Amino acid sequence: MPVFVIGEIGINHNGDLELAKRLIDAAAASGCDAVKFQKRTVNAVYTQEYLDSPRESPWGTTQRAQKEGLEFGQKEYDIIDIYCREKNISWFASSWDIESQRFLRRYRLKYNKIASAMLTRDDLLKEIASEGRYTYISTGMSSWDEIDHAVEIFRAAGCPFELMHCNSSYPMAEQDANLRMIGELRKRYNCPVGYSGHETGIRVSLLAVGAGVSSIERHITLDRNMYGSDQKASIEPETLRELVSEIRRAERIMGNGERVLSEAELAVKAKLRG
Repeated sequence: MPVFVIGEIGINHNGDLELAKRLIDAAAASGCDAVKFQKRTVNAVYTQEYLDSPRESPWGTTQRAQKEGLEFGQKEYDIIDIYCREKNISWFASSWDIESQRFLRRYRLKYNKIASAMLTRDDLLKEIASEGRYTYISTGMSSWDEIDHAVEIFRAAGCPFELMHCNSSYPMAEQDANLRMIGELRKRYNCPVGYSGHETGIRVSLLAVGAGVSSIERHITLDRNMYGSDQKASIEPETLRELVSEIRRAERIMGNGERVLSEAELAVKAKLRG
């Protein structure tokens, strides 16, 4: 199966629907299979004290103003849903609370996503697993015990899932990638394993393809210098196009593992073995 490539728009749209459309365009033009957003109910995810604390942003001077400025509602997601179908690209979102997950159900999305930050939220995991949709589970910041527990929840619900190896630093230094974890996850849980990356280039993602991942997720942006906490850990459209192209090239190089002699090799065999 080809590697499933996800362009993580997340909150890099900065609350601007037109910017979100341009990011969808970039992902579709690059050959991504899907784009992913993030959905939060601000009052459910954050405490009142945190929301009242100061933060300078384009939307105001509090954490609340910044968090609410980054959120899309039904009007925007209705448009995104139609736009992605027009562009022939799937979309889904990682919800950070149960209310957001229930909101997303109206779109009958094919996939769900557990963000690394939410992996220990049993109530949210059980809500998502109850839907039975194929779910990508990022494992950044998580211990073996925490991953074990999340896997138990999904297996108990009979919900198909894929773990994603992830290092939750933004941006991630290449030496922290620890790609040997891909094989360890596959061996321990006997399930598909993907890679969710926060590095700035494409080398680590391509090595992950060589390690046999079934999906690659990368944050995308139009400009890494834009406002936003995830922008520096994202790749721009030109790099995204290169990444998808090189992933497809790497797949051809990796082959299918069958012992078949190529025409070129048969010609050499005839010459050298007679």
